[in-house]
Amino acid sequence: MSNNKNQKFDLEERTAIFGEETIKFLRLLKQSSITKSLTNQLIRSATSVGANYMEADGAESKRDFRHKIALCKKEAKETKHWLRMIAIATPENKDGCKKLWKEAQELTLIFSAILRK
Repeated sequence: MSNNKNQKFDLEERTAIFGEETIKFLRLLKQSSITKSLTNQLIRSATSVGANYMEADGAESKRDFRHKIALCKKEAKETKHWLRMIAIATPENKDGCKKLWKEAQELTLIFSAILRK
């Protein structure tokens, strides 16, 4: 996210950047039999956050919107799990995992707040 205070809060852009940053992070990981499986799981969940938000943005009803936002929250929470596993599997990447985990947590809280409204 930009530091420009006048910039409109753009969840579509934020979720896309989250997916992009996850892809960049995963490109740096040494691949092994363990990390390959974890990487596949993480890339699916992290990029699904933005994809589901795009679907929510185009929802056909309030019910459909709530369902898609709930999926965003679910995928963000799942992403936190896979980041935790990668941090254990590759301790040298713990800082990168922590940074992405914090963003996944913030997104989880945002989607939770949207669902409460």
